[in-house]
This record gives sequence, C-alpha cells and structure tokens, in this order.
Amino acid sequence: MHAASKALAAGADFWILGPESTMLHARVPVISVCAVRTGAGKSPVTRYLLKALAQRNKKAVIVRHPMPYGDLSASRKVQRFAHIRDLDKAGLSIEEREEFEPVVSLGGVVMAGIDYEAVLAAAQEEGDTILWDGGNNDFSFFHPSLEIVVADPLRAGDETRFHPGEAALRRAHVVVVSKANTASAESMAAVEKTVRRVNPRAKIVRMNLAIRAPGIKKLKDKRALVVEDGPTLTHGGMAYGAGTIAARAAGAVIVDPRPYALGLIKQAFSACPHLGDVVPAIGYSPAQVEDLAASIRRTPCDAVVSATPVDLERIAKIDKPVIRVTYEAADAGRPTLAEALDAFLKDRRG
Repeated sequence: MHAASKALAAGADFWILGPESTMLHARVPVISVCAVRTGAGKSPVTRYLLKALAQRNKKAVIVRHPMPYGDLSASRKVQRFAHIRDLDKAGLSIEEREEFEPVVSLGGVVMAGIDYEAVLAAAQEEGDTILWDGGNNDFSFFHPSLEIVVADPLRAGDETRFHPGEAALRRAHVVVVSKANTASAESMAAVEKTVRRVNPRAKIVRMNLAIRAPGIKKLKDKRALVVEDGPTLTHGGMAYGAGTIAARAAGAVIVDPRPYALGLIKQAFSACPHLGDVVPAIGYSPAQVEDLAASIRRTPCDAVVSATPVDLERIAKIDKPVIRVTYEAADAGRPTLAEALDAFLKDRRG
C-alpha cells in the first residue's frame, strides 16, 4: 500500500478494482482455477479438469493468465499454442514455457496474449468450455461459472495473508486443498478450518500431487543437483518442490549449487535467502537461460533432477544426465473434484 499512500498524500484517489468491475463475460461456460499463492498446484488441477472434461465430451480450451515478458507488441495480441513447435517459434521465457508445455504435451490448446477481449473471442470460437488457468494469486479475467481455488497446506495460513488470493478464496465455489500426500494432517486441518471460517459455502476437496520420476532410484547415494519450478521458489516463497521430494525419497545426496551460480541465478540466491540446495528454473531471455545452463554445468554432480515443467534439455545445453520429475493432481478420497465438476455440469443442464 506504499503506492496508495503516495497517491492519497498527493490528493488523488486510489482505487482497487474488483472482479465484477474487471471480468469479461463469455458466451460459453468458464471454469476458473486460481490459487491463494504461487506454486499451490493450480496448473496440475487445470490439467486434471482438461482431461475430465474431455472424458465428458467437452472441448475445453485453456486460457492462461498473462505473463508480461518479452515482446508486448501487437504480434502477441492473441497467442495460441497447440504443439511444442508453436512454443519454439514464439521465443518464450522459461516461465511461459512452464505453463504452456505440459498442456500441449497432453494434446490440449492453451491461449494467452496481451488483449484478453480478443483472446476470449478466439477461445470461445474454438471450445465449448473455457478453463482459466490463473497466475500468481490473482482472480480470473473472465467471469467464471464455476470458481475453483487451490490452497497449499505446505504454507498453511497464507490463504488469508496475501492479496488478491484472499479475495479469490472468499469467492470460491470449490476449494482444493492440494498436496494431501505430502502435507501433515495438522496443516491440512488448519487450512480447511480457515476455509470454513471465511467461506463456509465452499465445497472442500482434498487432492494429492502425484510425483513421478522414472529412473530416479539409481541416484541412491549419488550427487544430485535439483532444479525446481522458478516462480514457486522465488515469489512463491517455497524452499523446495517436487524435485527435492523425489531426490530425498531416492536417497540421493543433494548438492549445494550456490557457490557455482552465475548471473541471474546468483542474483536469485541473493534476493531469495530462503533458497539453499536447489536451483530455480528462471530465464527471461536467451542470455539468462544460458546463466541457468552454465550454473548447472559448473555444479559438480552425478545427475540433474529437473522438476521444472519444461523439458530442460530442449532449451539448454546440459552436460549431465537429466532425470525429469513430473507431478499431476490426483484424487485423495471423496468428495472428488470430478464429482464437483459433474454437479456443475448437471446444474447447467437443468
């Protein structure tokens, strides 16, 4: 609120525009997936819904919250990605690829851009349902028919500490408490208690974050350098992610990359003192992607455990074996998110 204080002191008004003043209205159903914090697991939940809708003969198009990196000219007014080659041609940052690549790898279509009125028009021409994949902890740009918000029990309490994540939580029809398979029972209960207090009408669904890492067992007692999703570690405030969990479970010896970091990666460690034995996958330009690659190459290790959603070897020159870690949202008992989706679809049919 420092900017607000300056505006008020200068005699101006400072307005915080709410969802009803800013959301665009679609002619097709919109299901929004937002979160209370970056890295809560909203994109895996979006992919879960993409598959669930396809099983119900719905053609969903994902629209991703904007990421204002690189060229913001009219050439990016509407972006449509359906194949990996589309991502390669667009010259995207790592952060953008982390959001788009898993969707197109599933055969889905994801759209973004800088003019969301035009993006909406294109999306509703192509699909009969729009899935809004939120960014950071913002609310949807499109007026949702069903609002789903993801809360992270590994950061219990944050669901009401950050704006506009708290607003999203209070609006939600369904709250997904993710990472049920890695969080403590106490943390799960604490988040659910908060949800019931601030939004008693919301349905609460527990979901696991299923981690897969083919070949990681061979790293037992071997030196592993862990690379994690960048935004989750940086402005999300997490000290570790799925890669660290997988490496620890395999019995790997996780190495400290900080003495070998260069450029942007070195700056990230300075700016984020909570980070330790993990490399954030960040890179907003080719030179910064090379900072990441060079930092990895300089670090002595037997293998790289990569939990960024991006195929690291596709965008960077890595001189060590890379074991990819993926994670997907999965049901953790009833009620399930699929059941909530079915109830929503039934209500719309009347």
